[in-house]
Amino acid sequence: QPVVSCCMPTEEIENGSLPVGWKSYRSPEGRKYYVNTSTKETTWERPSTSSTTSKATGSHQHSVNGRPPLGASGHVLEHPDVSLRKTNIIKQSPGSTSPARRQNKEKEIKETKITINCVTFPVSMSTPEQQLLKPSEWSYCDYFWADKRDPQGATVSGFEVLLQKQLKGKQMQKEMAEFIRERIKIEEEYAKNLSKLSMFPMAAQEEGTLGEAWAQLKKSLADEAEVHLKFSSKLQSEVEKPLLTFRGDNFKKDMKKYDHHIADLRKQLVSRYAAVEKARKALADRQKDLEVKTQQLEIKLSNKTEEDIKKARRKSTQAGDDLMRCVDLYNQAQSKWFEEMVTTSLELERLEVERVEMIQQHLRQYTTLRHETDMFNQSTLEPVDQLLQSVDPAKDRELWVKEHKTGDLRPVDMDI
Repeated sequence: QPVVSCCMPTEEIENGSLPVGWKSYRSPEGRKYYVNTSTKETTWERPSTSSTTSKATGSHQHSVNGRPPLGASGHVLEHPDVSLRKTNIIKQSPGSTSPARRQNKEKEIKETKITINCVTFPVSMSTPEQQLLKPSEWSYCDYFWADKRDPQGATVSGFEVLLQKQLKGKQMQKEMAEFIRERIKIEEEYAKNLSKLSMFPMAAQEEGTLGEAWAQLKKSLADEAEVHLKFSSKLQSEVEKPLLTFRGDNFKKDMKKYDHHIADLRKQLVSRYAAVEKARKALADRQKDLEVKTQQLEIKLSNKTEEDIKKARRKSTQAGDDLMRCVDLYNQAQSKWFEEMVTTSLELERLEVERVEMIQQHLRQYTTLRHETDMFNQSTLEPVDQLLQSVDPAKDRELWVKEHKTGDLRPVDMDI
């Protein structure tokens, strides 16, 4: 834990005799200690020109009155190995870092990351290219993380784009079913008119082989009408009905659940981001206050005591801890949103594949039925073709003459 005491550097007469890079300071208890400004090594013992690096490290430090030595910033100095292990598992509070180091860290973060609409992204120019979650598949889970603007200028999330795709697919499916329904109506009307036409008595008195062919042609209309009635019936049961019943009213309800769930996670992310910004501002104010009080104390322009400095440092450290907590909560919210986005977008992807395959299957059934209709229609015309090939004007003349002849004696000249 940081020790809340101010340690001010002091000039010493013997400073010139210290090895290069070493400076002396005084602890809150008044005891002198030495810091290497290059290596940050610290020791209670006065270094000499013959001192080795190992003698100046934290492993050779000694505590005074049970308290370890302090660095120039007022923090407990630790053995380098201990400090390294702790930095691997514990984040240092932003409020406990020096202003220059803090500014450099913030600059580094700003150069590598950017927050857009409360979502944090890496800056592509400064980071290695991310590996896609599902390379070469053009998956939903890889391409809908950012927001976009609709034609009216409103912000639309990537998930909303995916959701609208699902709802549009449902509408397209409905319109396809309506299209098939119109085709069914046409087929039914066509069959009705064919059947009606087949019963017209026109040219019913035609005789002979031509009369037989003509009668068969009229009968083929009735047969064709039956074929079209069956075609319309199968269209209704095998194409239209599946398109209408595939994903009923519950589908839209499910989409709303997905929408509300992701939207709630996104709202939580926005709230957590606002908390981070508030905590960041509070930290900046506390650090500024600490710096001002420290400078006033250094140049003796204020009656502020070291107790005021301690209090300011405690507040700065607390503000840094608050910021870390807010950032952790933000990262947890973003992680949860990320996981749900991947899971839900993959589910929407599966639903879209299922919809496309279903429509493909039933449109293929449409073409199959259509081919069957053509085949049956062709079969109704085959007897007509055969009879037309059998039409024989000479035969028709013979039959007609035999039935309607009035005599085969020809007239002769009159005699006087």
